[in-house]
Amino acid sequence: MAMAPIYHLPSLLLFFCFIQLSFSELVQQQPLVLKYHNGPLLKGKITVNLIWYGKFTPIQRSIIVDFISSLNSNNPMLPSTSSWWKTTEKYKGGSSILGVGKQILLENYPLGKTLKNPHLPALASKFNDVNTINIILTAKDVAVEGFCMRCGTHGSTRVGRGPVRGTYIWVGNSETHCPGQCAWPFHQPIYGPQTPPLVAPNGDFGVDGMIINLATLLANTVTNPFNNGYFQGPANAPLEAVSACTGMFGSGSYPGYPGSLLVDKSTGASYNAHGINGRKYLLPAMWDPKTSTCKTLV
Repeated sequence: MAMAPIYHLPSLLLFFCFIQLSFSELVQQQPLVLKYHNGPLLKGKITVNLIWYGKFTPIQRSIIVDFISSLNSNNPMLPSTSSWWKTTEKYKGGSSILGVGKQILLENYPLGKTLKNPHLPALASKFNDVNTINIILTAKDVAVEGFCMRCGTHGSTRVGRGPVRGTYIWVGNSETHCPGQCAWPFHQPIYGPQTPPLVAPNGDFGVDGMIINLATLLANTVTNPFNNGYFQGPANAPLEAVSACTGMFGSGSYPGYPGSLLVDKSTGASYNAHGINGRKYLLPAMWDPKTSTCKTLV
């Protein structure tokens, strides 16, 4: 079993928050290279199965399902969720076309409300197929080992007894755990400048924070599914397609400031991507292999 965590803004802010802006801008202008390690990527049609662990409202589930469905939609409103996802096509092998498959609701907490690391691949194995990403989504009252250090993770498990491996993602709702780490910029950070949090575009900072982490992990998974795809640094703690661009959401971003974003005039919510069914989302920057830079939508 292999797992790659997200390394989140607040852990980096402890080091960066006092660096002068001029220096941070200089650092951001340096070329960023994620080396391709010659392993397989997830390309073509991919089924995304969802395991809802704990209690989510129907509205919360629809926000997340709409996000996944938006990734390959033909949304004419720009900037769009699908235009963000198209950056993954610039990695070797072409497009990754995601479609929502099966869903399981585990509202009775069959493994309890405190999950250990081995529980994650065990839950993911409820769907044991190739060309799938099995996503475990834990509710706000579920604690997961190492939650506040990573906010989510992706990994792989064997399919059957052969060498073929399937992939999985875990993302948790951090509303009652560590929103300062996992729901920034919709919650004040633990470290660094205590600027007011942004208004979440779907009115739920826990779930809108999950969208940021899920977007991060989906991009990381299709470009580095088995720890031999695109990444920088050690394979057991890699900087990947989006985790290499942590804390960047709009132009002019720097540690502690997400960048210039779009604002909904009626709600005051900040976003940078349109989705299906009138949804708005805030999506992180992604490394563009054509320019070797972190690319934002706005």
